[in-house]
Amino acid sequence: MMNMYTGSSKGVRVPEFGWRICLAHRFEEKRKPFNVSSISFCSLIDNFGLGVRYLNWWYRKTHVEKKVPFIDMLNSVPLRQIYGAPLGGIGGGTITRGWRGEFCRWQLNPGMYTYDNVTVDQFTVCLRKNGQTVYQQVLSVDKPHTLQGWNWGYCGRYAFYHALYPRAWTVYELPGQNVTLTCRQISPIIPHDYKDSSLPVSLFVWDVENQNDYDLEVAIMFTIQNGVGTKDDTQGGHWNEPFYVEKKGEKVSGVLLHHCISVNPYTFGISVKEKAGTTVSHLTAFNPSGMGHEVWRDLMQDGELDSPAGKSCPTEKGEKTAAAVAASCVVRARGQHCLEFCLAWDMPKIYFGSREKEHLRRYTRYFGSSGDAASELCHYALTHYKEWEQKIDNWQRPILENRSLPDWYKSALFNELYFIADGGTIWIEVPSNTDITGGKRPEDGGLPALPDVLREYGRFAYLEGQEYRMYNTYDVHYYASFALNMLWPYLELSLQYDIAASAVKEDKTQILYLKSGKMGNVKTKDVVPHDVGDPDDEPWERPNAYLIHDTADWKDLNPKFVLLVYRDYYSTKNDVYLRDMWPVCKAVMESEQRFDKNGDGLIENSGYGDQTYDGWIVTGPSAYSGGLWLASLCVMCKMAKILQDDFHYQKYFSILEKGKEAYNRILWNGKYYNYDSSGKYYSNSVMADQCCGQWLIRACDLGDGEFEVFPESHVRSALETIFSLNVMRFADGTMGAVNGMRPDGTVDNSSVQSNEVWIGVVYSLAATMIQEV
Repeated sequence: MMNMYTGSSKGVRVPEFGWRICLAHRFEEKRKPFNVSSISFCSLIDNFGLGVRYLNWWYRKTHVEKKVPFIDMLNSVPLRQIYGAPLGGIGGGTITRGWRGEFCRWQLNPGMYTYDNVTVDQFTVCLRKNGQTVYQQVLSVDKPHTLQGWNWGYCGRYAFYHALYPRAWTVYELPGQNVTLTCRQISPIIPHDYKDSSLPVSLFVWDVENQNDYDLEVAIMFTIQNGVGTKDDTQGGHWNEPFYVEKKGEKVSGVLLHHCISVNPYTFGISVKEKAGTTVSHLTAFNPSGMGHEVWRDLMQDGELDSPAGKSCPTEKGEKTAAAVAASCVVRARGQHCLEFCLAWDMPKIYFGSREKEHLRRYTRYFGSSGDAASELCHYALTHYKEWEQKIDNWQRPILENRSLPDWYKSALFNELYFIADGGTIWIEVPSNTDITGGKRPEDGGLPALPDVLREYGRFAYLEGQEYRMYNTYDVHYYASFALNMLWPYLELSLQYDIAASAVKEDKTQILYLKSGKMGNVKTKDVVPHDVGDPDDEPWERPNAYLIHDTADWKDLNPKFVLLVYRDYYSTKNDVYLRDMWPVCKAVMESEQRFDKNGDGLIENSGYGDQTYDGWIVTGPSAYSGGLWLASLCVMCKMAKILQDDFHYQKYFSILEKGKEAYNRILWNGKYYNYDSSGKYYSNSVMADQCCGQWLIRACDLGDGEFEVFPESHVRSALETIFSLNVMRFADGTMGAVNGMRPDGTVDNSSVQSNEVWIGVVYSLAATMIQEV
């Protein structure tokens, strides 16, 4: 992706590893999102009833309730290969800046995304020699229809983008000027930090290199619209004002842009750190819909903006407003200078879609909830970002310098972490009078009213996907949870307490499940929820936004919860957490046992997609659900032993021994575990995910001796078979492991999911293979 790059500069402090692309690159392959047209004719016939019921539900949701469906199969978000590393910390909203520099994806309202390129949101450079402007350029390859008084169309061949999350670098060579700019984008994603990691800020640190034999005056201008490109931007009443903050001798100035909407109002802050050799100026307000001559000529005249005093007038309906801040300096011949910008956004109080309850974001614990913190956030970020970078370097360095790890892995390990912040993520405070179980205490199989972890570290949620709008979808959190567990373990414990609280509660409200066409409870007691809710409703209050299947009948949720409870205890050694979770673990395991219809110690699937592969029919004992069940019995034995609960140790050990015998007798075929025991043509398919229970118990140093679940020889044989077929016989081994493969090396096309590749599954499979080496 760098073959079009004709520049020679490597930039300032750009790391060796990461994802790199020339700004002139064009992706030839056009991707399309999965939607109704992606489904085969046979699958459409098989799911005809589901389709009719979905269409009825979709119409009611969009036309009657005026809501956005949690999964919209008719209006999928276009797949645009434009996105770069997102801006912002965890849970305060995110803004995505594309790899070409555009501000193009917005998640300020919790969990709800808009996808608008806001034209005026740009950086511009101005070069002056001997008091005359010799070069002024918007650092964008685009040529938009608005702001045509600006100099657009920077040649992307002279620039490249490099991402190593939570930082990104863009290196611009200015053609014919012997000047190189390196913009370093920094977000406060810092492991084991529960304050600064919550801040809704991002830094843009510009290193200016002058390779000429003469001095240059250099200015960088940051312009931004009051809004995110939606119709709210023109509703009227928005206004801007300059600000200046000085603390402990550190000075920061800029402009605040107040976005005054009725629900979830917010303020943007754009700012520059003042220091010796740097001049800061601003333009409080200008029209981003016109030609833009006033701001362009203002900068070109003397490399500074006019810096008017006082706030702007509120906008009229139909009007937009924007603001600018500029930093200028003299860069000596063959010298270098640094200009430091910050973007902050302050939306302290939020409502979800139902607008029932007001919530405070995590960062309000430190910066208040009155909505006037944007200037303080800017000052704090600009005076602390060097500490953040040092912590980021200390975290990433051991991996980046490890020569035994491949380059692609170093990039993927950090860049895939973006979803922790940009997964529609929300991190909120929990009011002190909250009772998470509604009155069910530990002695009744419940939990403390407000566990200390929630009180101290707040409530955390992220979406299954930006297009699958359900918070903390638990069947897939199972795969993703190691990021939280290893980097922000108290957020993982907080999430687990919320899942446990929901598990012991019930909601007898009747809803129509779209696949079966039957009515059922929203939430069944002693069953782990599928999710904690839709951000367009009221998460935590109304879990299980998912309504394709009644997940009370799913076979994987309860075992996954038990496995993660022990994994989290194993890594944190938090005894209070283990004792709190033990009654809930016993309750959900008792509930799970109802799926063992014949008492052989092994649960049976029910003839439909009753687990995370919800479009892949599975019947009777199966490799996936059965393996998870046995692994959960193993960790129940281990937890009982730690807690000196001999009765339950004996109980679960007895079930485990029977279940292991049945699992191997029914499903083991000499090379791998059959997909299921239905006897149908696909029952002996090779499932890539058949060892996911082994993966988890191995990660907890179990799986041997007293706690052996799957014979080592079976595990190794199964993994070798998966590698040979699902990996190497699919796309020549270049795309990971396909979910299902037939023994003859052809892809299992029995469902819409058996022939897919799921990233989380592939990573967990790779980890399992490494564990078993």
